[in-house]
Amino acid sequence: MPDPAAKTSAADLPNWGQRGTAPAIIASRLTFEAVVHDYDGVPSLKGVSLDVAPGEIVCLLGHSGCGKTTLLRIVAGLEQPSSGRVSIDGMEMAGPNRFVPPERRGVGLMFQDYALFPHMTILANVMFGLTSLDRAAAERAARAALGRVGLESHADDYPHALSGGEQQRVALARAIVPRPSILLMDEPFSGLDRRLRDNVRDETIAVLRETRATALVVTHDPEEAMRMADRIALMRGGALVQIGTAEDLYARPVDLFAARFFSEVNVIEGVVRGGMVETPIGRFPAERFAEGAAVDVCVRLPGVLLGPPGAGAEGRVIRQRFLGEVSLVEVVVEGLDRPLKARLRAMSEPFSVGADISVDTDPRDVLVFPR
Repeated sequence: MPDPAAKTSAADLPNWGQRGTAPAIIASRLTFEAVVHDYDGVPSLKGVSLDVAPGEIVCLLGHSGCGKTTLLRIVAGLEQPSSGRVSIDGMEMAGPNRFVPPERRGVGLMFQDYALFPHMTILANVMFGLTSLDRAAAERAARAALGRVGLESHADDYPHALSGGEQQRVALARAIVPRPSILLMDEPFSGLDRRLRDNVRDETIAVLRETRATALVVTHDPEEAMRMADRIALMRGGALVQIGTAEDLYARPVDLFAARFFSEVNVIEGVVRGGMVETPIGRFPAERFAEGAAVDVCVRLPGVLLGPPGAGAEGRVIRQRFLGEVSLVEVVVEGLDRPLKARLRAMSEPFSVGADISVDTDPRDVLVFPR
């Protein structure tokens, strides 16, 4: 893996090449049909079906061990599904009737640890795999790709001489230079510090848009997925939980797991009576639930509204922490067995610990799910 102590100076941030110069390709459609996989009898994928349109960027999002990387490895040809089918532009790559070897799939793979050869120069690393071109043509293509990521001047250096961000850019150049119709990326930014990661990610997206390649990107970071993807495929335990745009998954999560993945929530238990659920902080609509159904009312932290006493449910501040742009406030409310958390814009005069306040909610930040 990249050395966490590798230098990531400010000079590493602006040195990308001119936008619009990456080589364009003809993107492919990637389709999974009921893909099942197991490791020694332990299920890792449970009937995953997913269709990725040509040129679309889809992020596979989920906790470690949910099957994201396995799905990527199946596309690349490094794993075979137990059942189901993977096809590219309608042609079966892996399934009951056919298995196409990795080198014949037209797929590029960018590993989490970049997988650069330490004994080869940067230019040789990027040229690796361009076996269909003569050396002169391969070198021209590799230098052009290095130019796009701003590293042509490092062509004769070796990987150990580069920072983590620079190594990531070399890996990207190597991935795009064969002009793959599909690019697979396995947590490509996880080894970078936050300041550098934002810059490298944004420039990488620009490169992907220029090449127009179909991209499948693995991440465990919901914010990263929301910033990168046309659509997000949220996974849990080897299965797809929900797929849609960032707005779909944030505003309309299918269950409590999905809601919690994209934002911290307060969870309050309740029972539906007459299409409503009564809680110590108010009554909320629950028309889609049967009478007497046990439900969880979830309130996102920004949706907890605090004010002077008398404007809502009574509460008392027990903790307040300044977090920069926001303040995190914890409030006890009679009838709740745990403190309610609120995330407020940083206040010039924050609520003091011990202050009596009122608690209300923003209906846009309230979700109701079966318990």
